[in-house]
Amino acid sequence: MMLRKYQPSDCKELTELFYHTVHTVNAKDYTKRQLDVWAAAQIDLEKWNESLQQHYSIVAMENRMIVGFGDIDETGYLDRLYVHADFQKRGIATAICDHLEEAVGGKIITHASITAKPFFEKRGYQVLKEQRVERQGIFLTNFVMEKIK
Repeated sequence: MMLRKYQPSDCKELTELFYHTVHTVNAKDYTKRQLDVWAAAQIDLEKWNESLQQHYSIVAMENRMIVGFGDIDETGYLDRLYVHADFQKRGIATAICDHLEEAVGGKIITHASITAKPFFEKRGYQVLKEQRVERQGIFLTNFVMEKIK
């Protein structure tokens, strides 16, 4: 596996990985309606590309295929961290997260899904609060978590 910086040409593949991962990996913790509003079939590629370019964004490659990605902004907000459903439990999320955490100083904040919460707890993140986020009238539970380096 190799990590590299995000390139705009990655955007479509990243959004497809995001959609597929949410709808498979997170299906054990969220309902179909929740998954549909979290990762809609129609994704605004321009908005995603703009956001990924504004943040420090990296992708994990294996055999010329993107198998994971993540991004963090300059304030230490770890926005996205997703690994392809077929590549779970191989250390990819750990490698991406290590790289993102090294890119910023001070504390790191993330909004972790029910599914991702144990991963972040193992990395030393503490739950600041549980929250219910509303999207299109549907509520999703996630956790505001913090790690102080």
